[in-house]
Amino acid sequence: MFTAILNACKTFINRVKNQLKQLTKPVTATVAAGALSDLPRSKSDLIVENAILRQQLIVLKRSVKRPQFLTGDRIRLTLLARLTGFWHTALHIVQPETLLRWHRDLFRWYWRRKSKAKSNKPRIPRETIDLIRQMARENPLWKAKKLQGELLKLGIKLHKHTIRKYMKQVGRRTSQNWKTFLKNHASEIWACDFTVVHSIFFKPLYVLVFMKHESREVVHKAVTDHPTDEWTAQQLREATPWGKRPRYLILDNDSKFGGKFSAVARGSGIKELRTPYHAPRANAIQERFMGMLKRECCDHYFIFNLQQLRRIVREFADYYNQERAHQGIEQRIPGLFKAQRPRTSHKLKGKVLVTPHLNGLHHSYAYAH
Repeated sequence: MFTAILNACKTFINRVKNQLKQLTKPVTATVAAGALSDLPRSKSDLIVENAILRQQLIVLKRSVKRPQFLTGDRIRLTLLARLTGFWHTALHIVQPETLLRWHRDLFRWYWRRKSKAKSNKPRIPRETIDLIRQMARENPLWKAKKLQGELLKLGIKLHKHTIRKYMKQVGRRTSQNWKTFLKNHASEIWACDFTVVHSIFFKPLYVLVFMKHESREVVHKAVTDHPTDEWTAQQLREATPWGKRPRYLILDNDSKFGGKFSAVARGSGIKELRTPYHAPRANAIQERFMGMLKRECCDHYFIFNLQQLRRIVREFADYYNQERAHQGIEQRIPGLFKAQRPRTSHKLKGKVLVTPHLNGLHHSYAYAH
């Protein structure tokens, strides 16, 4: 019984839906009414309307769900609509407003192509363009108006919009980046970092190094098997005796650089520059030295205890500061960074003495006096 009632309800609902569809279906003109409306039209209008309808049928046959108009379809419909005054009645799959928008886009594209310069050659000399780009690259804080004033000092008069066009071609920053900061303040910057060396019994030993950025000189090194915040703070005191301190100190977010270390740094007038997480390139000079210490020294030894590692690190630091030429400072020696370079030639000036370091792992060469 319930099944019969349910089926009857479904049948009733379907009939109501069909009636609503019939009532809401748009009224379409009959064939006779369409023929009568075509009588006052000219033959050319009927031909154009037929072409518009044919073009829409082509689009419908090519589409699956939603008609997709290509650029050629839009251009053809727009041009055909210009040939008759009854174009809006021939549109069935596109709105008249859409066709008008296509016409405006086509008009805009036409005049853009017509007003485009016939030659890509700039109207101002190439040397002036290169100078604008150089000024924009070297002065990231300058605007077009400021650069215009500098060009006027050189007798070059250009509009600020022209200058701005060539300034945009230079990928410049509006603020000082990290590389520029390190270059401008190299003489006032130190860096510090830890590295881990494992003994032959797999015990971790920690090496702490403080280094100058400008000369790459190692100013302090220390080794321990139990690094703490108190121990690290004491090493900072030993690295900066008698007012010998940097203005900035680059370090990472290691917990060994804790509150006591920061308190000693603030008391000495040192500003800490903490590097972002997982960004070793922010402290690239220090990271490179730590890698060099392990590759060129510690990896060639069997480390038995703390005293041995402390002696090895001390000898390598002395060799690095006094003998080793560094590529980052144009093959100068870190400990003799400000010393005048000797005159160079292709000939030897005397007998060359060889001095071994680290039990012959490295050697230094100098003239015998």
